[in-house]
Amino acid sequence: MIRFDDVTLSVPVPGPPGQPWGTKTLLDGITLDLPERRVALVGANGSGKSTLLRLINGLSTATAGRVEVDGIDPARDGKQARRRVGFVFTDPLSQLVMPTPLEDVELSLRAKIRDRTERRRAALGLLAARGLAQVAEQSIYDLSGGERQLVALTAVLAVEPSVLVADEPTTLLDLRNRIAFRRLIAELPQQMVIATHDLDLAADADRVLIVDQGRVVADGTASETLAHYERMMV
Repeated sequence: MIRFDDVTLSVPVPGPPGQPWGTKTLLDGITLDLPERRVALVGANGSGKSTLLRLINGLSTATAGRVEVDGIDPARDGKQARRRVGFVFTDPLSQLVMPTPLEDVELSLRAKIRDRTERRRAALGLLAARGLAQVAEQSIYDLSGGERQLVALTAVLAVEPSVLVADEPTTLLDLRNRIAFRRLIAELPQQMVIATHDLDLAADADRVLIVDQGRVVADGTASETLAHYERMMV
């Protein structure tokens, strides 16, 4: 269970010349229980979607209130939270830190599999299961956008998180790869929380939240909430 209990997140901002700094509220009084298997967040750029996601694994810390993931507070025990919560970024190049897909997945497995030969074999198996065996030892810069996103997802899933958080994961993908990504995540057993502008992806969710100016302004099934969101944008 992911829980937000009256969560607010504010950041300091500079005031006018010669004046003290002020604050900007990015999230304001968020209270949610998220037990559903698939949850989507939609909203305009700057609405607070990504900030809310980053609280789930401790990449950001609330200034008030409490966040819990299966009873763990990411702000107090970020290491434990990140064992449970995998994070997929918009741009996979921001999280692929090794030269090749094989080395990146091996890095994810290092804590779990100490023997280097066994670790390499396991990494190759995971890449093959995603249809990436043929690019395992290519430079990540020679891969397509879809292949990079699959590699990033494979590396995150290698540590077997119970929750997967994805921040606009289809933004850089073409139509073919967006469809493939939707099919892939539909089969995953993990609970997923996804921030997205891709309304087709959001429509697959069990629950959709609209975030606007740091608040959740609508919450319900995909059909009713997305219809409301489209009216808001018009």
